[in-house]
Amino acid sequence: MNVTQSFRLAIKSLRTSKMRAFLTMLGIIIGVAAVIIIISLGNGLTGMVEQQVEKVGVNQIYAYTWGMGDGTTKNVTPEEMYAFIDAHPDLFDGITPWVSGGQGIRCGSEEYEKTGIYGVSEAMYRPETGTTLDGDTLARGRYLQYVDVVNRQNVCVIGAYLEQEAFRGDALGRTLSLGGIPYTVVGVLKQNSETMSEGGGDDRVYIPYENAMQLSGSRFVSLYQITAASRDTVMEAQALLLDFLQTFYQDEAGEHIYDYYYVQSMLDQVNQINAMMGIAMMVLIAIAAISLLVGGIGIMNIMLVSVTERTREIGIRKSLGAKRKDIRRQFIIEAGTTSALGGFAGILLGCLVAMGIGSLFGGMLVQSLGASGITFNATPTLGAVLVSFGVSVGIGVLFGYLPANKAAKLNPIDALRYE
Repeated sequence: MNVTQSFRLAIKSLRTSKMRAFLTMLGIIIGVAAVIIIISLGNGLTGMVEQQVEKVGVNQIYAYTWGMGDGTTKNVTPEEMYAFIDAHPDLFDGITPWVSGGQGIRCGSEEYEKTGIYGVSEAMYRPETGTTLDGDTLARGRYLQYVDVVNRQNVCVIGAYLEQEAFRGDALGRTLSLGGIPYTVVGVLKQNSETMSEGGGDDRVYIPYENAMQLSGSRFVSLYQITAASRDTVMEAQALLLDFLQTFYQDEAGEHIYDYYYVQSMLDQVNQINAMMGIAMMVLIAIAAISLLVGGIGIMNIMLVSVTERTREIGIRKSLGAKRKDIRRQFIIEAGTTSALGGFAGILLGCLVAMGIGSLFGGMLVQSLGASGITFNATPTLGAVLVSFGVSVGIGVLFGYLPANKAAKLNPIDALRYE
């Protein structure tokens, strides 16, 4: 009996007892479907992270500085940071200090106490993409320019919420008061979130960073947002920046002081997120694999019952010249076919459920995160489908070997006498 005949016999055996075959495959179906769903949702979340990173820019580096904290005023200054960045044009593309100017502005007789005020430089805006380093898009007007920052001009860029509430949708050229000083609105950012609220992401004002330092009374900058020349130069640029800060922050003995600065790149954050998601997915897949193990045990039990029920058949085949390997192959193929059909059904179920979840909850997830322009796609990958199918077939063959080996070792005379 060749492989084709064995496969046909396996299909015939499954058709003879459809309910038993379905119950046998149920564990495989559930296990494979669970694995497909978990992998699909994990890939969807990973895709969201990648889209968000691409929107912001994976070549971003954040440098936090807190000063020496020893009673002195020693801290790296914006001029020193600018000089360092300008000295390495092959690694760095730009730098913007980040200064919090506090909260609260006045527009006419109205006060907006929760509006955030932030000081940045012209490097915050990327003309080639038309977005800021945070992924915000200009709706109208322009962003802060070099001349604005150098001359400390009283101009600002505001969010969509403030334009709507304070200026009824027409803010360009109008003025608002920050700390009693009038600032002219030169640009308006596009609405980011679905619903705008006071103090939210769309309720912000951006001014030149030295103006914000004067407004807040701060003498130093505690955060610098630096852009590497490309994704490939992020690691080298980050290492060079660390060397610069280590050289700057030293005690009297020349020892490095690591408590007063911290450097992290967007690439580091992405790698950390992907690593955590990978571990979580592996744990969930391992839990789902328990269903595959249970399914394999179910196949083995049913095949043992099948061997017992077909003992006389085995005896007749052996008496007609069938060898051990023929009997073993027949039952292994039957077990493999059972698990393969279960795996195929599990793949269909998993794909349907994953795409259904993506359609129903993907939009809600994106909206809850406030990530405009980001999509959630939970479509299963071809690799996940092939691996799941291969694992399901492998489980059938593995757990079907014991019953098949038992059938192959039956004595033909004893098998013919079996009632």
